[in-house]
Amino acid sequence: MKPLQRTTLGCALVAAGLLIAIPPAFADGICTSTAKLQLKACKEDAKDDYYLTRAQCENLADPAAHAECVADSKPERDAAIDECRVQYFSRLDLCGLVGENAYDPQIDPANFVDPLAIGDTVEPNPYFPLTPGWTRVYEAGDETIVVTNTYETVEILGVTCLVVRDTVSEDGELVEDTTDWFAQHIDGSVWYFGEIARNFEDGELTDLDGSFKAGVDGAKAGIVMQAMPMAGVSYREEWALGDAEDAATVISTAASESSPFVDCVGDCVQTSNFTPLEPGIFESKFYAPGIGVIVGYNDAETEDREELVDRFFTEPEADEEEDQEEGEDDDDEEDEEDD
Repeated sequence: MKPLQRTTLGCALVAAGLLIAIPPAFADGICTSTAKLQLKACKEDAKDDYYLTRAQCENLADPAAHAECVADSKPERDAAIDECRVQYFSRLDLCGLVGENAYDPQIDPANFVDPLAIGDTVEPNPYFPLTPGWTRVYEAGDETIVVTNTYETVEILGVTCLVVRDTVSEDGELVEDTTDWFAQHIDGSVWYFGEIARNFEDGELTDLDGSFKAGVDGAKAGIVMQAMPMAGVSYREEWALGDAEDAATVISTAASESSPFVDCVGDCVQTSNFTPLEPGIFESKFYAPGIGVIVGYNDAETEDREELVDRFFTEPEADEEEDQEEGEDDDDEEDEEDD
């Protein structure tokens, strides 16, 4: 019925000479229009790759190799465009979850805590504790994942973020080495300001796919854990169009799960994590209070679980302690100057 209403109203305005622009109520929402523009950009990228491949084909002297190159390039282009369309519909699904408003979180550094005070004078988020010094070890088949809350900080958009290192090894060989930047809001929510994702193959760095930094090239921070998770609420964890578009929905705040290290009985937060960049793939994560993630798995392959197997605390090294003390002294001097 809505298209009919739009046409009828449009004709009436044209007849009256009053039609200047489509009324906002009838226009696409910002989220949907963003998805449409991304679809166009994705298709153009596919065409760009196609013509670059054709240019490479032109420089093959062997006629058979040239013909094969040209023949292969067309199906690859078509497959890429099909993937663009699938991503588009996945983005529309996400719009239905988070709403049509513009994604433009206002970042005020004054609203974020000192990350080095978390676990000391600042209460950590129970489901995503950023207390410096804690390391969590996970196992998933042949993979070992080590996540360490370091004592290092970095300033992004004026916000002091904690540096968290996340490494993935397969049969003892490093395949991923990621530096994440998190910050805790004064309301208790944990924000994600970006990452440097280093991907390796046979010991060599292959790419930095998925890397982004809030404030750079239009990228924006997202929330990885709310202060008070509520079932049914969806949110964006990161926002760097085409590179980092992770989102999550809280499924339950009273879930139960078990890992080799710790269990939770009726007090885990369960989320469904997904990204329009990989349509149709959903991951379940279980967060235990005071610990963080204890179990994660792809919903299509529930037997392949990533489970917490160890958790330990490491005191800061001498130079790190000195850096912290110097920072505290600087703060004291600033307070004295203000007085």
